[in-house]
Amino acid sequence: MGPAGGALCPPIPGRADYLHGLADLLAGSSRGDGAIPRGAAVRVLDIGVGANCIYPLLGHAEYSWHFVGSDVETTSIQVATAIVRANGLEKAIALRLQPRRDRIFHGVVRPGERFDLTLCNPPFHASAHDASGAHQHKLRKLGRKGPAAPARGTTRALNFGGHAHELWCPGGEAAFLHRMVLESADIRTQVRWFSSLVSRAEHLPALRRQLHQVGATEVHEVPMAQGSKQSRFIAWRFHDAPAHRV
Repeated sequence: MGPAGGALCPPIPGRADYLHGLADLLAGSSRGDGAIPRGAAVRVLDIGVGANCIYPLLGHAEYSWHFVGSDVETTSIQVATAIVRANGLEKAIALRLQPRRDRIFHGVVRPGERFDLTLCNPPFHASAHDASGAHQHKLRKLGRKGPAAPARGTTRALNFGGHAHELWCPGGEAAFLHRMVLESADIRTQVRWFSSLVSRAEHLPALRRQLHQVGATEVHEVPMAQGSKQSRFIAWRFHDAPAHRV
């Protein structure tokens, strides 16, 4: 079953790289034998799971991990649920609606609940206008012409690459990650490793400073590359993070 119309269609290699990088992170900080923890005991939270449910599907297929996926869009949760059911993965993948767009972990992570990992592909842009402008720039580099960018303040639907909530949020990626770091400190005893993709390297210095301010005791920046595309993810944890259970 395919995604809802217009939803982000993620390139698989980059998503797989992120999951493999997180698996290596778990292997390097678990039982001391360097083995990647596998199986249902590994619980992962995917923030912004999307209609395609791509990270839970890949992560379960490769490592048999169990996932909780959250999203702010009811339609995305409905379509992802249909995909999970069609593949008989109801026991491995649970889906939750985030009721507030200004929250990330709060309202999704339940009291006493624990996760080994969180992952996220945050919105890139600060507005629909910025997102459309970036798309136009990409098309010009490819020698193609796309539809004109909407004027500021208009509400014309984006016709490229994903739903609005997948592409932009107030303040863009930097503001989203700032909020994520603040909320991570509130649930520090419930998550072993927090992580997120970071599309822009210039956001990393501010992230490092903020992570130091909230008391993160270990931070990793892991580069990724597919062809000419350069990316990275950042992962962090606190001294009172839960130990791995396998």
